[in-house]
Amino acid sequence: MFVTVNGAKLYFDVDGEGLTPDGTAMREKPTVIMVHGGPGGDHSISKPYFSQLTDIAQVIYYDHRGNGRSELCEESTWNLDQWGDDLKGLCDALGVENPIVIGTSFGGFVTLSYATKYPDHAAGIALISTSAKMEFPLVYEAFGRLGGEDISDIAKAYWEHPTDEGRALYRDRCVPFYRFTKNASSDWLTRVLWRNETALWFNGPNNEHGRFDYRAGLSKISCPTLVMVGEEDPITPPDFSDTIAAELDVGRMNYIKFENCGHGVIGDKPDEALEALRDFIDAVTTRIEGP
Repeated sequence: MFVTVNGAKLYFDVDGEGLTPDGTAMREKPTVIMVHGGPGGDHSISKPYFSQLTDIAQVIYYDHRGNGRSELCEESTWNLDQWGDDLKGLCDALGVENPIVIGTSFGGFVTLSYATKYPDHAAGIALISTSAKMEFPLVYEAFGRLGGEDISDIAKAYWEHPTDEGRALYRDRCVPFYRFTKNASSDWLTRVLWRNETALWFNGPNNEHGRFDYRAGLSKISCPTLVMVGEEDPITPPDFSDTIAAELDVGRMNYIKFENCGHGVIGDKPDEALEALRDFIDAVTTRIEGP
């Protein structure tokens, strides 16, 4: 399905009912907005894992402009400020109030753009394997620790000078280190509808990937927040999540680090991550509904 948001035609999909029979009445479920990683990918990265939440929430997936099945638009609009506005605009267009927003990886960057600009809009946000500010030397160091100097060099070569060829090599050699669990399925990589041009526009320290910085705005976020990261994450190392957690209101924030876990928290620790997300959604829902 498509909806026009801020002048762009965005693809979205809905998993689960919003209203469910409950005795003699209809009960409204909370709405979860899944903000996919990338950039250049699509919402399929979130499927089918997050479909498991449909017993307690309605889940809405969408592709960012310039990503997946959404309208490509002008390069000048491929930026976090616009993507954050689009997240808010999507909720407005679909009539979603009090969303629970879950952002993974690059989707976490978008979520922070939205949450620091519209701090009173979300009922809760979950930030999974992400960062408020990228420090690329830490990324190269993490890849080197996990894969050796050759892997670190490949990562650095791609991020410093993004090209189609470098991206293909990075995907083949470096992306496997996103998962701590070895011999894991890579089917998700072939299901994604990639927009490489968007990734090349955004990625690396010399592009917006290296310029964005939401650290100063984190204290504005007033809604409950769940932060999750793997201790062996090479692309958004736990130091980045430490920074996010340090600036959030401790009383409204839950921070979970997973041992023996890489960038794919969902892939490496599916049961523990799902339990944490369920607990978070239940807590936020209780807060919305009140005593």
